[in-house]
Amino acid sequence: MLQTGVGVVAPYDFALDRELWRWVPDDVTLHVTRTPYAPMAATVEMAVHISDPQLIAQTTYNVLAVAPLAVAYACTFGSFVGGLTGELALVDAMVGAGAPAAVTTSGALLLALRRLGVSRIATVTPYTNDLTAGLTAFLAQAGIEVVATAGLGLIAQIWAVPYETTVELVRSVDSDLVEAIFISCTNLPTYDVIAGLEATLGKPVLTANQVTMWSVLELAGHTGIGPGQRLLSLS
Repeated sequence: MLQTGVGVVAPYDFALDRELWRWVPDDVTLHVTRTPYAPMAATVEMAVHISDPQLIAQTTYNVLAVAPLAVAYACTFGSFVGGLTGELALVDAMVGAGAPAAVTTSGALLLALRRLGVSRIATVTPYTNDLTAGLTAFLAQAGIEVVATAGLGLIAQIWAVPYETTVELVRSVDSDLVEAIFISCTNLPTYDVIAGLEATLGKPVLTANQVTMWSVLELAGHTGIGPGQRLLSLS
């Protein structure tokens, strides 16, 4: 079977490689690389560090030898901390390094909301309050209203959050005002909760890894796999 390559640039502490693969069809191969290790907690300081366009360009370059058709920067806070201008700079950096096409997690979120026709959402994050507020500010710049939010205040081992905690947070922010719910952070496992939450709540539930893989696979000419996930059914 002829394989299409897709590059993924992830932060150095990314732990959910296997989750990304669950959206990937059999004829696509992921080439995952990480930014250089830096001893930082998951705070604004880390977000600023890993949103440096030069750093992301250098990391993107690491996967170009295997000729991916598209490259994703799989990090939410690293792609929203600089606002819309910062997000665009990251895309430009990846393309400038040689990626044929590129997307960031935060940029993919905006694309997904447009595809769904959604402008009023609630958010769930594992972050500290300042980072959660940063996500709200980024979305406001793009014309998306955040009507409710909930965060866990974590600065490490986000990948260890149990599904039950995430589901409880999602349910806590839902209301009639909310058109869709976004679960932030590519280090927060979500694949197995999306379909069930959408069926229960009757509205789209988007997650960081989901929108990232949906978008980068589309750039590479492929459709992601996500049974029962509304976003994937639109592809």
